Amino acid sequence: MMPLEGKLKNTKAPLFSLGILSVLVLLYAPLLLYWWDGWLKKTISTEHEYFSHGIIGLPFAAYLGWSNRKQWRRLPDTSHPLGAVLLLVGGVFYLSGVTQWVNLSLPAILTGLCLWLKGISGFRLQGFPLLLVFLATPTAIPYLLAPYTLPLQSFIAGTVAFILSQFGMNVTVNGINLYTGGRIVEVAPYCAGLKMMFTALYVGLMLLYWTGALSSRRKTIWFLSMTVVMSITANIIRNTFLTFFHGTGQDAAFHWLHESWGGDIYSATMLLLLVPVLNWIDSYFSKAPEI
Repeated sequence: MMPLEGKLKNTKAPLFSLGILSVLVLLYAPLLLYWWDGWLKKTISTEHEYFSHGIIGLPFAAYLGWSNRKQWRRLPDTSHPLGAVLLLVGGVFYLSGVTQWVNLSLPAILTGLCLWLKGISGFRLQGFPLLLVFLATPTAIPYLLAPYTLPLQSFIAGTVAFILSQFGMNVTVNGINLYTGGRIVEVAPYCAGLKMMFTALYVGLMLLYWTGALSSRRKTIWFLSMTVVMSITANIIRNTFLTFFHGTGQDAAFHWLHESWGGDIYSATMLLLLVPVLNWIDSYFSKAPEI
């Protein structure tokens, strides 16, 4: 028979975990619902839309964390000092009321809990789910990157003009502006494809982890590099169609691809293409020696 002390310990552990989970739900359910609603309805700020990949990433992170529960229980109960520090920082961020800090408090507190409850071993076990949560947390990074996208904007504008000119359209380029059909199309900072690139890299990481290819440095580097090239190419093609539609007066088609569900379909198609690309890379390098 199990000693009374062991029974009490086994009873307290689930209750303690349930208590922590309940507190996290009370603190962050409203925030996550706000993100989710804003991403789906596109009512959130432009910068926060860059993190809409969290729609699939956050549930996947939760699934991975839940899948690791048996391994988590087997880990020894040990605390790392950094865990307490992160919990304190996360608490301060949450209570600050500043949007950016409140957002960042989520990955800070989750990481702190892992280190505080299970130490480095717990952090390693839940490392990838924590990374997915962090990369899906809205921050000011897109706003900070916007001033440095001018070379990419100019490159896209010049490439779009070249493509359209091959089809007989009269297109003039002036920096990041395209003039055609008496109309102007601006390749704005938020049209430079950073959102698609962020989403593609995020989904790419998920695919690498799911297939086990993330353990191969060579496959990871090649796949993520090709993901960047594909996202830039897809954005050039999209901007080409947008310029064509706008320059020829097809406003309905322009808005469908630019702001409506046409853009979502286009992005989803590009993301689906990552699957055969990863399969090809995995097949190509599977028999080659790892460096």
